[in-house]
Amino acid sequence: MRAGFVAGCPVMTASNRFSSARAPSIRLHMDHALRGGEHLTLDTARAHYLGTVMRRGVGDALSLFNATDGEWRAVIERIDRKGATLSLTEQIRSPVPEEGPWLVFALLKRTNTELVVQKATELGVSRLIPVMTTRTNAERINAARLEAIAVEAAEQCERLSIPVLQAPQPLPALLRDWPEDRRLYAAIERSDVAHARGVAGPSALLTGPEGGFAEQELVMLRSHAHVIPVSLGRTVLRAETAAIAGLALLTAPPVSDMPLE
Repeated sequence: MRAGFVAGCPVMTASNRFSSARAPSIRLHMDHALRGGEHLTLDTARAHYLGTVMRRGVGDALSLFNATDGEWRAVIERIDRKGATLSLTEQIRSPVPEEGPWLVFALLKRTNTELVVQKATELGVSRLIPVMTTRTNAERINAARLEAIAVEAAEQCERLSIPVLQAPQPLPALLRDWPEDRRLYAAIERSDVAHARGVAGPSALLTGPEGGFAEQELVMLRSHAHVIPVSLGRTVLRAETAAIAGLALLTAPPVSDMPLE
């Protein structure tokens, strides 16, 4: 993780705290391999975004990135209604590991699930795992839409990787197959347990549905040695708020560890 970044996104440091805001740059995630001197073709949708929405034309620069090849500067060589052609000129950032926590969250209504995916991506999550609980009021996801939301969030927050989105599964199945080397911090409301804050090593956060976990699910969670109950504070949070706040707490470094200059 490079200086000035937490969970894959920029944070305020003493060196940039008072700097003037720079003009928004365009970053596009690419599944294709990125190599210097290569020419890439964009489809009509992305060409429309560049030319019509962002008002970019021939000669303008942008960034292309992926987790394997890092981030590259590209220049528009051609752009029209049929597509666009870009040439890669130089590497801006080398690929770096972005081993963020996993988020296990009970499925919510569509809008709230989309919000959780967007904000979890911004907070550096490396894997998104929807689960079905007793009180879950949804059973399926629009994977293509959620993946598109994750890509857009990664483009905005300057991370290189896109979190893996798993298919929904029942909570008991998730616990049965959970990897022993990764701690699962379960956000339990109205409980007298330690607060989640700046954990080290492979970790994951589990948040419940609207209405919270059922009593039998709480018993099941406590029966697993790798599950660690944590508190997110004294107030009862909405399910989507719990996911966002819990991740922020889980990934936050101690204040004393923040660079001063």
